[in-house]
Formats: sequence, C-alpha cells, structure tokens
Amino acid sequence: MNKAVWMLTQERLVEIHVLYRQGMSIRKIARKLGISRNTVRHYLRNLSIQPKYQDRPVRQSILEPYKPYLHERIEAAKPYWIPATVLLQEIKARGYEGEIGILKVYIRQFKPKQDDLVVRFETLPAQKL
Repeated sequence: MNKAVWMLTQERLVEIHVLYRQGMSIRKIARKLGISRNTVRHYLRNLSIQPKYQDRPVRQSILEPYKPYLHERIEAAKPYWIPATVLLQEIKARGYEGEIGILKVYIRQFKPKQDDLVVRFETLPAQKL
C-alpha cells in the first residue's frame, strides 16, 4: 500500500506540536490549521518526521534565446527607444512564439529614465528664443 505524501512547512509542523501540548484536540488543530485530522495524527505520532521538499528544476525563459538579439537592437538604437511592439515583430520573425507581456517586462530594465531624455528650462513670459 502506497502512503500519501504530506507537504507541510516546518512552521506548520511546530505549530501542530505546540497546539497539541497546549491541550488542543486533534480535531480542533485540524480545523484551525485547515488540514486533515489524519495529517495531524501522522505528524504527532512520528516526531522524527521532517517535511521534505524537492528542488524544482530551473526552467528556461521562452525569451532566453532572443535576449542577445534584443540587447544588440537596444544598444544600436541608443539614445532612442524601440517600442516593444516593434521588437516583438522582429523576434517573431526569428521564431519567437511568446506574447508581448514577457517582452515588456524584460526590456523595461533597459529603458532610459525620462529624466535623462528631457532637458527642461524656463524662460520669462513672452521671451522669444
């Protein structure tokens, strides 16, 4: 028979033991924490059990193969800015299958600040340049 795997955080495990030592019943602990009574019993019976977590595999971004091209295009256009819609069309022609949202989030870090683009100056009223 295959046992189910319970996934609790270390904090939740400690909370179960603290509440039990304070005299709270298994049913009340389960209700309060939003977990099953069997899970509470399982962790109370086996004091040596620690929650185990598996490492998630690192996933590569769908945009990753196109990042060098995007860097090249952004650097070539400086001090001007290429809109994300134009860059999206260019990388779609190269095989990109994603949407514009991930592209906008990525290129935002390279966008020059507005303060750097505009130089403001004041003139007196009716003064001609």
